Amino acid sequence: MDTNVIIAIVVVVVIAALLAIGGWWFGKSRKSAVDKSTEAAKAKADARLATEKSAAQSAAASAENAEKTKETAESATSSATPESPVATEPTPVGSAVTESATPAVETPEAAGTRMQRLKARLSKSGNPFGKALFNILAKDQLSEADWEDVEDTLLLADVGAEASEQLVEELRNDARIAGQSDPAEVRAALKDKLLKLVGTDVDRRLNADKEGANKPSVIIMVGVNGTGKTTTAGKLSRLLVSEGKQVMLGAADTFRAAAADQLETWGAKVGVPVVRSDKDGADPASVAFEASAKAKEENADVLIIDTAGRLQNKSNLMDELGKIRRVTEKNLPVDEVLLVLDATTGQNGMTQAKVFAEAIGITGVVLSKLDGSAKGGIVISVQKELGVPVKLVGLGEGPDDLAPFDPEGFVDGILA
Repeated sequence: MDTNVIIAIVVVVVIAALLAIGGWWFGKSRKSAVDKSTEAAKAKADARLATEKSAAQSAAASAENAEKTKETAESATSSATPESPVATEPTPVGSAVTESATPAVETPEAAGTRMQRLKARLSKSGNPFGKALFNILAKDQLSEADWEDVEDTLLLADVGAEASEQLVEELRNDARIAGQSDPAEVRAALKDKLLKLVGTDVDRRLNADKEGANKPSVIIMVGVNGTGKTTTAGKLSRLLVSEGKQVMLGAADTFRAAAADQLETWGAKVGVPVVRSDKDGADPASVAFEASAKAKEENADVLIIDTAGRLQNKSNLMDELGKIRRVTEKNLPVDEVLLVLDATTGQNGMTQAKVFAEAIGITGVVLSKLDGSAKGGIVISVQKELGVPVKLVGLGEGPDDLAPFDPEGFVDGILA
């Protein structure tokens, strides 16, 4: 064989061997580098996890120490000051029931001081009704024009045509007003006549306050939008709480979005639970049914059911009021239906009152906004037209500006 050929074969074999060795060495070096990188990453991750675990353990220990410190402080406080017993309501079922937080509970003003305060407010209101009558009647030798002014004043005060005519006739025949009038005697005569029209021998107590009242006693509040019905329901709950009664509210006005929230706000302030639907637009009768069932279960003294503000010309809505009453009576008898009227609406309020009386049968009237305005005569006309008494009056925006109607206080206030 040629020497050159042999040399070439040897060179090729050597080169191949070198390439094989080089590839093996490169692969081993690369694997070693990868292994080192993996180990480094793993070590880094282990270190991070260890750090986080240590931090978590430290935080848990701190929280545990803080809790122990708090418990120790509370224990010391508890041993230093005995806890007052706090009544708690049972866990609600069915419709949502909200209750007040104990620290937020207020103490409502008693009924007696309310009436004194409302009488004083009425006398300071600049009421033109009684003052205008007195100024006319205090004149010497009243002319026919003066008597016409008396009747006009009564009509403008929404006393009503029939009652105004009756009052004028009685005043004409009263010797204390004829001839040379003594202001004191004129005032006494006017007071006597007005008291007779307002009525002093009428039982104006809520049925819930009467002997042998049902328990729970159910009150349904009705009235058109804008009369302050929901607000009056809340104020009534405060009045009843001030008398030591256990009260529950039913938010059956499900069409006005804020009505249930508004009622809850009133209830929370005096610890009165509210039964309401957990969704807007629910069936009002179903809420009334749930509320009456809950009141019966918890043996409440009074259940006040707020209803939607109704337009008196919508017969289907008026029918719904009747449905609310019928459904409620499946659980409890309805003792009272109070119609809330805005005293400033005058004879327009009379139209509303008649429709409500026909739809659901009212047992009494609440006059809101009776601030001594010329429309105060609605007290007389509403009773004469409906044959039911004014039981409650409101004279302001305050939470305790609702009081039992006092005829003498009302007449004294408007003549002051």
